[in-house]
Amino acid sequence: MDDLERRIAQARGDMQAELVLRGGRVLDLVTGDLLEGDVAICGDRIAGIAADYNGAQVIDVSGMVLVPGFIDTHLHVESSLVTPFEFDRCVTPRGVTTAICDPHEIANVIGLDGIRYFQQASEHLLMDLRVQLSSCVPSTEMETAGARIEADDLAQVMNHPSGIGLAEFMNYPGVIHRDPAAMAKLRLFAGGHVDGHCPQLRGRDLNAYVAAGIRTEHEATTAKEAREKLQKGMRVLIREGSVSKDLEALAPLLSERTSPYMCLCTDDRNPLDIDEHGHLDYMIRRLIARGVPPLAVYRAASLSAAEAFGLKDRGLIAPGLRADIVAMPDLDDCRASLVIAGGRVVDDAALGARGHVAAPGRGSVKAPVIAPNDFRCSGNAEETPVIGILEGKIITEHLTHRIAPVDGDKRPDAGRDLVRIAVVERHGRNGNIATGFVQGFGLRHGAIASTVCHDHHNIAVVGMDYDDMALAANRLSEIEGGFVVVRDGRVLAELPLPIAGLMSLDPFEDVRDRLVDLRAAARTLGTTLEEPFLQLAFLALPVIPALKITDRGMVDVNRFEIIG
Repeated sequence: MDDLERRIAQARGDMQAELVLRGGRVLDLVTGDLLEGDVAICGDRIAGIAADYNGAQVIDVSGMVLVPGFIDTHLHVESSLVTPFEFDRCVTPRGVTTAICDPHEIANVIGLDGIRYFQQASEHLLMDLRVQLSSCVPSTEMETAGARIEADDLAQVMNHPSGIGLAEFMNYPGVIHRDPAAMAKLRLFAGGHVDGHCPQLRGRDLNAYVAAGIRTEHEATTAKEAREKLQKGMRVLIREGSVSKDLEALAPLLSERTSPYMCLCTDDRNPLDIDEHGHLDYMIRRLIARGVPPLAVYRAASLSAAEAFGLKDRGLIAPGLRADIVAMPDLDDCRASLVIAGGRVVDDAALGARGHVAAPGRGSVKAPVIAPNDFRCSGNAEETPVIGILEGKIITEHLTHRIAPVDGDKRPDAGRDLVRIAVVERHGRNGNIATGFVQGFGLRHGAIASTVCHDHHNIAVVGMDYDDMALAANRLSEIEGGFVVVRDGRVLAELPLPIAGLMSLDPFEDVRDRLVDLRAAARTLGTTLEEPFLQLAFLALPVIPALKITDRGMVDVNRFEIIG
């Protein structure tokens, strides 16, 4: 028999199933019913449900509820700070059996080689890692990235089995004003899937963006914004990352009525948050605790996600579909006791049997040697633009403060929480250094520096002391990138990320432990931010309103121009 005949035979009971889950109840995401009976699995597919089956292997799931595997509809594996293999080991046991990633972090550093690495890694994982093709490398012309990817480049990597379509189109001004390079990429994927990214866009501009064929959106931060995007045919992806936390704002919009058009995503979530709180399982628990009907939540976590991305072979526990199944004692608590991914039990043996792909991107930090005076902020005008942090969001305020120059330098001021911020070009292109001010970090001493700096991933550093800032920035070159915390001329904590300055070679447990040390060290500098490192990373992303900074200067995102 071939696979098809064998599956039909096992579904009918004419031959023994390869694997049977016995004693549980299946949550049907169409009707909301709980179905009694066995689940028979043949290879990577479900053969039958709600009947009695014999199996070569039988797993007792008595007392458990079985739900389809969870689908994270938008994330950057690089933001987990570990390789795709460690990410798989970290989140698949929590029930995430499909993840739709955009590798544009590594693509902004090393180009197509970064995309190819993720495509190759996807062939060996237990989870189904779907690799969207990065649409905006660099995200704008107001930054210096390590690579540039145009439509002709994307055509070279389009046909890998992991592909779905074009990843988040962050350059929304390029879409609505019909920039030729943006149009070329959209035409390349015409009729296919294109992910959205259009924070605070509304009215006719939103119409223009959606008219381009863009169908998903994860940047809605208010229920009003999300509702308009739903009304215009977009699938809204509720996001809860380590920095961007939109679940509380959007939860009231998620209901059994809207759930077919709403999904869940994490975007950027680090191993410490995953370990302390969870991943999509955490979002599911939180949404149900907020009073959202469990049927709506579990639909958004799987069936709606599958439909949104054209993955017709998953999203339900039903005959013929991919055997992605999560067994748990309690729907409200959402803690996996057993996970099946593509018909394979997710356990240490299965994780240990995976293949491997060597990671690229070593030696990617090529920054100039930095001196303390490089962080001086010149200018005669006292009126000074200041980035205002909104904790839990990646949007920022565009503030203005009067800062009088002293000896030709506008100095940081701990009393007003005016902290120096700088971005140093690190790809060996031009050595640019731009400086400015940020409010909301709460630093009173020292410096924090990082090569995780969306999306160009130059060196971002904040500090109250120029000597400490220089030490932190130069230390990043020595360790091939990562995070560094410095005070009084001494490195207090660091996390090397030698894969493109973005990912560790170590197990996720080691990365988690180092993040604990980094957070503790950052608190000794005075910051009260829960996640200071990723918060810093997003202060350099010039496609998220309102004021940001790149290596070319302060950026007024609403005007889409460099202002100094």
